[in-house]
Amino acid sequence: MVCAVLLCACGPVLPGQELTFSHRLHFVEANTTCLDCHAVARESKAAADILVPTEEQCAVCHEGGTATPVDTAGLKNFKTKPRSYRFNHEFHLRLGNAAPLIAAAIDGGTYLGKPGDVRKHLDTGDSCQACHRGVWQTDLANEAHLPLMPDCLVCHSEVDNPFSCEKCHLEGVNLRPADHTRDFIDLHSTGKISYDKQTCLPCHGRDFSCMGCH
Repeated sequence: MVCAVLLCACGPVLPGQELTFSHRLHFVEANTTCLDCHAVARESKAAADILVPTEEQCAVCHEGGTATPVDTAGLKNFKTKPRSYRFNHEFHLRLGNAAPLIAAAIDGGTYLGKPGDVRKHLDTGDSCQACHRGVWQTDLANEAHLPLMPDCLVCHSEVDNPFSCEKCHLEGVNLRPADHTRDFIDLHSTGKISYDKQTCLPCHGRDFSCMGCH
C-alpha cells in the first residue's frame, strides 16, 4: 500500500493513516462523479464536516466484484485539518455552478488575487470542480485543489478588513501573514520595501482605509 498525503480535497491524512486514493482513476476509468463518493456534501453545513467516503460506500464497488478489494480501515479515524473559516456545502451546491462567475472575474480583471493557472480549469459544468479545480486529473490530491480566498470574493465582494473578516473566518483566528512584522507595518507605505500589491487584494480589496490594518 502506498502512503498518500491526502485522500481527497477535504483534509490531510494524519500520522498513522495510510490511505491510497486516485481521483483520476475514479473519475476517468471508473466514470464516477464527485457526489457518487462525497454524497454527504449535499447536506454538509460546516467546514469541519468529514466528507470522505464511508467504508460502506467504497464496498459497493470494491467488495461487489466491480473493483479490486481495498483496505479502508483508515477511513474510521480520518480527520480534517482544523478550519479557520465557515463553509456550507449544501447552500453553495444549491446555488449551482460558480465556474462561469469566477472565470468572468478573471477575464474581466476584477479577480482579487493572482489567478495562476485557475482559469484553465473553469470551462466546466461540474459545480464541485469549479472550486476543487484539477482534482479529477490527479493521483494525489492536496491543498492545491482547495478553493482560494479570491474565489469566494467573486460573490462575497464586501472587503472591509478587519470588520468583514469574521463574516467567514472564525473569531480569534490569527489571519495576519507571517511577514507582517512591525518593520513591515512601519515601512510598507514608504516605498522603502518592495512587494507585490496583487497579493494584498484578497485581504484588503482594492479600496480600503488605514483602519483595515491599524
